[in-house]
Amino acid sequence: MKKYIVAAALVLSAWQSRAQQDAMYTQYMFNTLAINPAYAGSRNVPSLTGLYRSQWVGVEGAPETQTVSFDTALPNKRVGAGIQVFNDKLGVTNTTGANLSYAYRILMEKGTLAFGLQASVTQYRADFSSVRLNSANPSDMAFYSNVNKVMPNFGAGIYYNTDKFYLGLSTPHLFNNRLVNDSVTTSNALAARQYLHFFMSSGYVFTLDQTFKLKPSVLFKGVAGAPLQLDLNCNLWIADRFAVGAQYRTGDAVAGILELQASDQIRIGYSYDRSTSKLVDYNSGSHEIMIRYEFGFRKDRIVGPRYF
Repeated sequence: MKKYIVAAALVLSAWQSRAQQDAMYTQYMFNTLAINPAYAGSRNVPSLTGLYRSQWVGVEGAPETQTVSFDTALPNKRVGAGIQVFNDKLGVTNTTGANLSYAYRILMEKGTLAFGLQASVTQYRADFSSVRLNSANPSDMAFYSNVNKVMPNFGAGIYYNTDKFYLGLSTPHLFNNRLVNDSVTTSNALAARQYLHFFMSSGYVFTLDQTFKLKPSVLFKGVAGAPLQLDLNCNLWIADRFAVGAQYRTGDAVAGILELQASDQIRIGYSYDRSTSKLVDYNSGSHEIMIRYEFGFRKDRIVGPRYF
């Protein structure tokens, strides 16, 4: 019975609530292109990143997310471009899509200020007819019709970074698309829809000595109708090759993070989340794996490692 209650809560949250709808990442600092198009090209070399997240392991219908992104700065370094494809599954819903990002970069004395635009297309599918309903009420209209809809959208962002600091503001999608088929006559007031998401992110690297560096970062997430969420993160880098860190996400989870700079071009990350909400009784945690490969030659790279 508990399993069905949790599964039903997941379905209803995907259908009716205005809580955070975009996929959630613990290693957001490695997947910044997903939340801010102005990040494109900020590493100054072609960069390919893959990320897989399995959330709330043990809960039927729990979120599962895969993303692959590529971004690069054009030869004059004043323009960045990027693309991301993603797949996010939650209960009987599945969201698949792609984002194209453009960033105009202003090179400053100590850093770079970028203004970004994003165009995206998303296919949203909801197999509501597969939900097992109570035999006493088998004709609930909320689960009567499946949804299969393609939705375009646009986003924008600002991103400033130096070798050891960054600050970003963004909204990945501006249109409140209805999450129902166009033929459905549900009123606008009652129809489930996409809602504006706002992100503010920042981080800094403190040099403790020649071996150790401390890298705190923060991410604010806001969406209409849901509480503001804050991710607090802190990593300790050792000899610019290995990092261990922790994260606290308000109202949701704590996490441990490991990072390995396996070579000049390859970085690997892993995180494990443990719920702090009532869901802790129904799952064994969340796992996230990231790998990044940079194609740049030594002459194109900045002096020293990139932390963001």
